[in-house]
Amino acid sequence: MLEENGLDPSTGTLRRRMLRRLLYDLGKRPEAAGERDWFVATALAVRDLVVDRWLDSEQRARQKSLKRVYYLSLEFLTGRLLSDALGTFGLTEEVRGALAEYRTSLERIQEHEQEPALGNGGLGRLAACFMESITTLGIPAYGYGIRYEQGLFRQLIVDGSQTELPDDWLALGNPWEFQRSDICYPVSFGGTVEVQRGPDRETYAWHPAETLTALAYDMPVIGGGAEQVNTLRLWSARALSPLHLGAFNEGDHVGAQHERVRAEAISRVLYPGDHTAAGQELRLRQEYFFACASLQDLLRRHQQDHGDLATLPDKAAIQLNDTHPAIAVAELMRLLVDVHGMDWNEAWRVTVATFSYTNHTLLPEALETWPVGLLERLLPRHMQIIYLLNAQHLDAARAAGIAGAATLAAVSLIEEGHGRRVRMGHLAFVGSHATNGVSAMHTDLLRRTVLRELDALLPGRIRNKTNGITFRRWLHRANPRLTRLLVDTLGPRVLRDPGCMSELGGVAEDRGFQAAFAEQRRASKEALAGTVAERTGIAIDPRAMFDVQVKRIHEYKRQLLNVLHAAALLDLIRAEPDRDWVPRVKILAGKAAPGYRTAKQIIRLAHDVAAVINQDKLVAGRLKLVFLPNYDVSLAERIVPAADLSEQISTAGMEASGTGNMKLALNGALTLGTLDGANVEIRDRVGAENMFVFGLTAEEVAARRASGSAAYAAVSASPLLERTLRAISSGAFSPGEPDRYRGLVENLVASDVFMVAADFDSYREQQDAVDALWREPARWWRSAVLNTAGVGWFSSDRTIAEYAEYIWHVPVSAP
Repeated sequence: MLEENGLDPSTGTLRRRMLRRLLYDLGKRPEAAGERDWFVATALAVRDLVVDRWLDSEQRARQKSLKRVYYLSLEFLTGRLLSDALGTFGLTEEVRGALAEYRTSLERIQEHEQEPALGNGGLGRLAACFMESITTLGIPAYGYGIRYEQGLFRQLIVDGSQTELPDDWLALGNPWEFQRSDICYPVSFGGTVEVQRGPDRETYAWHPAETLTALAYDMPVIGGGAEQVNTLRLWSARALSPLHLGAFNEGDHVGAQHERVRAEAISRVLYPGDHTAAGQELRLRQEYFFACASLQDLLRRHQQDHGDLATLPDKAAIQLNDTHPAIAVAELMRLLVDVHGMDWNEAWRVTVATFSYTNHTLLPEALETWPVGLLERLLPRHMQIIYLLNAQHLDAARAAGIAGAATLAAVSLIEEGHGRRVRMGHLAFVGSHATNGVSAMHTDLLRRTVLRELDALLPGRIRNKTNGITFRRWLHRANPRLTRLLVDTLGPRVLRDPGCMSELGGVAEDRGFQAAFAEQRRASKEALAGTVAERTGIAIDPRAMFDVQVKRIHEYKRQLLNVLHAAALLDLIRAEPDRDWVPRVKILAGKAAPGYRTAKQIIRLAHDVAAVINQDKLVAGRLKLVFLPNYDVSLAERIVPAADLSEQISTAGMEASGTGNMKLALNGALTLGTLDGANVEIRDRVGAENMFVFGLTAEEVAARRASGSAAYAAVSASPLLERTLRAISSGAFSPGEPDRYRGLVENLVASDVFMVAADFDSYREQQDAVDALWREPARWWRSAVLNTAGVGWFSSDRTIAEYAEYIWHVPVSAP
């Protein structure tokens, strides 16, 4: 296959292609080329191979009239693409050899690839895994999102505090993207709606006050095996007129660009702050912008390929990833009814049959709602459609026998209680034929809590699709040492069939295999220790237990509980320095939202506690705490293979699924966690004896909250916690500002919303159990092997196959 594309490494063609790219695309001779030049030349040479399959995949979908999946997500965290492409096409060693001829290395040039900063955390990483698995399973698909010029932010730690800097990932260009100047669509805002009464029906004409253009940029998505290549289409906002020349010539150089600046702000930054009215408006503009452009694009494609829009559900499945694209429900109705002249009821049939919706959270603040007044001003026609849909929806509820005001209020698309707001989760649910949770526990809670009344009204729409991860990135690419060990033990079939990893159970007690498993971990730990030293200046011992918690900083994820344990351990070690302590390195990483004061304070506390621990000679060799800044996919790929202990310690009932828990367990880390999200299913797969479960259950958390119990009793019952909180509150870790954490501690003791105090003793007991198992290497490595053996089910290939069969109704190919 490589030969067919003129890239047979054995003939030197690949090397020549790289040289041509270097010379004619970058204008550099080899002797003058730097590492960045070689990265771009290599990426472009490999991209040629990708493009052939990309074009073939699109042609095949059209010729066979295949149904396509459209995945709408505000986030896609793909990570670096060169290593994926080289691994998929089997070119890694050939490229390494070609670069070595010019005294450079593949590893060094890969560091010059900027990660596409198109996401924040788990949502974006999940979307990237899903697109890769969709492609691997041979499903024609488009991912749709926004081409943010600046990502979320680049995290810098200054004096222990998070500082946000722009993440200008496109500053040096992106060799993987193609600008599609011929693919652009109008996106409008504001204005008025005119009712036009005809002989047969009323029609509505939207006269917007503002119109801009959505311009397409495409990136290839390569599947395992490289047979299928799909498209990630990202939209960039452009003003219709980039410059008011008259104003510019009159000296108003800034005002002349006002329209351009306002338009392009839409695709400038991921998640602009929404604590102001202007920020809320920009966030809504972003969500409508990419939903509007994406729907126009897929409708155009459907009409070209299939003609009648009434057949849209037969040829298109649109997946709404969270509530961010939920406005697409109203937008599809507008396009079908107002633009394409479809009957209202037929348009609604098409809409519901085409859309499906993934819910990712039970947190009220994450279930988006928008003020009615904002929607009326910014999207007046959509607000009319939502009113009509809600009236139709409530009439159906009454017809079904629901008459209670409270129940009708609960199922309404519009919340009346705290200022009238549109419930985007409700809109997505009502406008979709299927709504799925992302773990068995999360889906059960959806049915019993936030979607209880809607589930009763429209039964059967809620399904479970437990999340998964792509093993090709999170095992094969991220951990080649473990991958080689698995192939040597189980054969190459393990690369294609994650289910066969269960056979590792047969060698879990084999001392030779345990030693090999431990050795590959040791090499990864040594590599991570180098990264830690480089980024923080802190030296850590690879022989110590690596205790890892890496994820977005949020109170419900309870990094605070982890930091409190570190401070408590410091106290205990100081009290008994001669005790046989298990050497432990606590590794934290993650970003806090810029406006999330408490999360940023937890980062500051982690650094203050770390400063005391890491400088205390009495605890040297026993305990270290490090916080790695600017957590991203590439950093995760270094941390995950090196982790011994995986902290998945969210407040029970609040984590929808998690995917970090899967990545870490796949690489043999033992989970310390609550019975929350996918932790429950991991326990069922790997065995409760091979992980450490602690804390209140979701039901106990709900009961405790309902009782209004404060944390005083829990703190008083735990002398160690009380002592630790007193030390933090009195400035033991912030002597220059003794009151720095007084408010944090007072809030914890007074309310304990996230059950940090309530779960502290249970958490500490399980940490002691972790130490006990670490002291018995044979038992520890047996459990580590069984974790890897047990999580084959959590492949995103399995998840996508379930979506394909039960929600999208599309065929799949074997990976």
